[in-house]
Amino acid sequence: MGQPIDHSVRTGWLASRLASVTGCDAATQSHVVCVALLRWSGCTANAPEFSDLLGDDVGGRRTMLSTASARAAADFASSVSPLAEIHCEVSGDIARTLGMPAAVELPLRHIFETFDGTGKPDGLDASRIPLEVFLVSIAGDLEIFSRVHGLSNALRYIAERADARYPAFLVDAVRQHAVDWLHMLEQGAAAEPQPPSAALQDATAPLELIADVIDLKLPWMTGYSRKVAEAALRCAAGMGLSDDQQQRIYRAGLIHGIGRASVPNAVWDSPQVRSEADAERLRLVPYWTERAARRIEPLRAEAEIASFVDERLDGSGFFRGAKGPAIDTEARVLAVAAHWVALCTSRPGRPALAQAEALAALRAEGDAGRLDPQAVAALTGQPQAGVTSQQPSGEAAALLSSREVEVLGRISLGESNKEAARSLGISPSTVRAHLENIFRKLGCTTRAAATLKALTLGLL
Repeated sequence: MGQPIDHSVRTGWLASRLASVTGCDAATQSHVVCVALLRWSGCTANAPEFSDLLGDDVGGRRTMLSTASARAAADFASSVSPLAEIHCEVSGDIARTLGMPAAVELPLRHIFETFDGTGKPDGLDASRIPLEVFLVSIAGDLEIFSRVHGLSNALRYIAERADARYPAFLVDAVRQHAVDWLHMLEQGAAAEPQPPSAALQDATAPLELIADVIDLKLPWMTGYSRKVAEAALRCAAGMGLSDDQQQRIYRAGLIHGIGRASVPNAVWDSPQVRSEADAERLRLVPYWTERAARRIEPLRAEAEIASFVDERLDGSGFFRGAKGPAIDTEARVLAVAAHWVALCTSRPGRPALAQAEALAALRAEGDAGRLDPQAVAALTGQPQAGVTSQQPSGEAAALLSSREVEVLGRISLGESNKEAARSLGISPSTVRAHLENIFRKLGCTTRAAATLKALTLGLL
């Protein structure tokens, strides 16, 4: 979303304070924290559409969120209804997968609704919109506007949205308390918000889900992070590393792509690096992965490993330019696995290599001293050196027909109905019929949500 790394945490804290001073109970204060932390979890799902619309899905959304004019913001919001639908469905599905209560899931499914009934995705009347939506919405505006435009302007812009974007009584409460709250945040006196409910504290995100959400940003990367993690696990096992090391490497593989969210899709989709500025953004992807993942205490070791994914033994990698002994065994394994999957993955302007060609290219990197030869040998010497993925359970496997899985597989990679029809040798109308069945069976209405659900079930 083009925001600082602590934006959602700060928004959660502000939303919980606002809930408290407006008389909300402890449960609601807990729920708004979770809604704030998950509010942008659907942003990768509509990144391709935002990229098509704005050219820069990161910078464009940064501008969108900081737009001071209430009218301009409302006009833009009304023009992106399909994108809001994708975002809300995916973030709501994420909350459901995490076992969050309805008081968290439902607000996420309506996070862009507004008090005046012109919001998205459903244009609900104010009486039908969960209060958590308004609490998080105004807290997010306060966090962004005060940082970008200054506090006095922020309060003015928020006042202009009273009884339009959010109810006036929340605007009054923000006006009364904003100075003290922001002072606490800037002085570091505000602890990170912690949901007080034991049920919420026990909610743990499976890292496979995080990997799948990361990969939604780029259709051609569907399932990519899982493949890196699985290849890294095979490589680590082949090298005889301990069980703890193998699991650490596997987990690092799942989260290694978090930093990709910092780079616009247009850069990723370009066959060549277009400028020095783009090269720098790509170089910093592992840095942002490390900065994001290390905020989660149990992932600090994995965050460190993941941050070395693009380093090379000869010092030619990034972002540190580390070399030789500065790159430990676990990081070397992940680097080999990630490079292997990259060779085997088609991307705009560069088709995937055939397995024999990919093996030769990977071994050449080891021979040249850029990748660890022992790790290369461990990965390429295995009978299952090809890129694999998890197999669905019996119940999940029976959910979709083999043809429906094929259709969803093509659609998940960003193909249109016509392109999928051409790939599969069937008519576009047949693809459309299969998609309708897929959506019905998976309980989804958008392609991104169907992709995420299928990945979670192991169907893709």
